[in-house]
Amino acid sequence: MGLTPVPDDQLATVVTTLEMTTRPPLRPLPSSPLRIFRWRQPGADAYRILFRRVGAPWLWFSRLVMDDATLLPIIRDPRIEVYPVMDSMGIEIGFVELDFRQPSVGEISYFGLVPELTGRGHGRWLMAEALLRAWRPGIERLTVNTCTLDHPSALNFYRAQGFVPIRRTVETFADPRVAGLLPADVAPHIPLLTPRR
Repeated sequence: MGLTPVPDDQLATVVTTLEMTTRPPLRPLPSSPLRIFRWRQPGADAYRILFRRVGAPWLWFSRLVMDDATLLPIIRDPRIEVYPVMDSMGIEIGFVELDFRQPSVGEISYFGLVPELTGRGHGRWLMAEALLRAWRPGIERLTVNTCTLDHPSALNFYRAQGFVPIRRTVETFADPRVAGLLPADVAPHIPLLTPRR
């Protein structure tokens, strides 16, 4: 078994794809003070702010590198559904993004809450809301990806919700902190090897 070097300004992660092929039984939704709503025409800047707020600790960057002309057709596509999560004061503190562009398949493209809410049961509530919206007539399979840069409990969380791992891939990409897309101090659990430009 050999080790593959990764350049200092790059990151490597193992991505696990999970799927659910049967709609779970309908159960009462867990209670939560949070609310979810459909964002029908998200603005690019507002979307990026929420994306960064939720994903920065896990080095989410893919939507941050897109210009408006690339991002808006995706998040406003009628087959993409963005659901921000709001707290009792109306502050957006999480979101779910569902992708129905592949026939008979739904994908949970993004799923997350701000780190301050981790471990309080809100993730189970949000997943119940996501599954309720994702399983619809014509959907035969639901998928989600997680990776080794994600929260340490993410994989087990998805498995506990009924997803089954089906594939692993390795992804490498430029560290978004080096490029200045995210602050150098986010994701301290992932060492930054190259000084930020």
